[in-house]
Amino acid sequence: MHALQGVRVLDLGTYLAGPFCATVLGEFGADIIKVERPDTGDNLRRFGTETDCGDTLVWLSESRNKRSVTLNLADPRGLELLRELITTADVVIENFRPGVLERWGLGPEAIQELNPRAILLRVSAYGQSGPNRDLPGFARIAHAFSGLAYLAGEPGGTPVTPGSTSLADYMTGLYGVIGVLMALRARESTGRGQVVDLALYETIFRALDEIAPAYQQFGFVRERMGADTVNVLPHSHYRAKDDRWVAIACSNDDMFARLTRAMERPELADADQLGPKANRLAARDLVNALVGEWVGSLPCEEVLARCRAAQVPAGQLYSIADIFDDPQYRHRETITVEDSRIGPLAVPGVIPALSDTPGEIRWLGPELGAHTDDVLGELLRRAPEEIARLRADGVI
Repeated sequence: MHALQGVRVLDLGTYLAGPFCATVLGEFGADIIKVERPDTGDNLRRFGTETDCGDTLVWLSESRNKRSVTLNLADPRGLELLRELITTADVVIENFRPGVLERWGLGPEAIQELNPRAILLRVSAYGQSGPNRDLPGFARIAHAFSGLAYLAGEPGGTPVTPGSTSLADYMTGLYGVIGVLMALRARESTGRGQVVDLALYETIFRALDEIAPAYQQFGFVRERMGADTVNVLPHSHYRAKDDRWVAIACSNDDMFARLTRAMERPELADADQLGPKANRLAARDLVNALVGEWVGSLPCEEVLARCRAAQVPAGQLYSIADIFDDPQYRHRETITVEDSRIGPLAVPGVIPALSDTPGEIRWLGPELGAHTDDVLGELLRRAPEEIARLRADGVI
């Protein structure tokens, strides 16, 4: 038994944000039907590192548990098949520019007429309304527009993309999951679906803690701070003697006092020195220099051991090689090795862990159109001969 067993999702999206929402739903048992173009499929198949099976590592990892169905939506017969699939779906996911669904005759009103219980998740760069609604955008643009990229980097330096990852796509996908689950819950009472409207930039802006109220109340414009954190200290990255990096997070005065004892400098936590947060913030460079000098005098493992003994939150900055060697990752099965078209492949595991209805990875990103015959036969009752004709005509 899976938490979302019995829920059917049509994934019409491309690339990552909308499809990632479908991926998470599929990990917990939803039946994900991925609709793609017959010849080329989703562009995500070519986004990332190429493999011998013809699809990229990103596709194999992020399209797991989906059934791939090909439909030529430029052909009226393909659109009709899509309409029929919509009548069987609980959720429809798209992340085209606003207006694309409407041009196909499949806007929210049309979908509700076909299937009043269907929930429509719409993901776009700027949302379905507003002066920017028609502009294109990807995660990098969302990082810029949300204010995140402005904050990332060293003081006075070039703004950077945090982690060189498509963070906005993943976060928007997760907010999409939240929206879909809430809409499913509301449907239990109303019997009707609704539209979930998400903009890539909004999900990043939502995660920027107090940046908005601090500006509105005090006119404070936060600038790039490198590894530091705006309101607490020491809360940064420090290089150890063996050239490994350590993250230390002291979020209050008590934690700082414990750190000073680990440093064998307890006097630094006195009230007339650096004990009160206000004093530390006023002497940011001094605090970072003192902590940096201490960390730099010891190998990484010794720093971590002393911090653990003093109950100070600290951790090594891991590369992916460190992650593969770490027993915590192995214990939690955060890395799962699955057999796919290219053999064993390490991919991130399923989260969160549910005690009674856990998620699972049943297969990795499928071959283009691998499930077309099954879905058209099973759901739309098309005979093998008709499916063969549709394929010959380029409809599927």
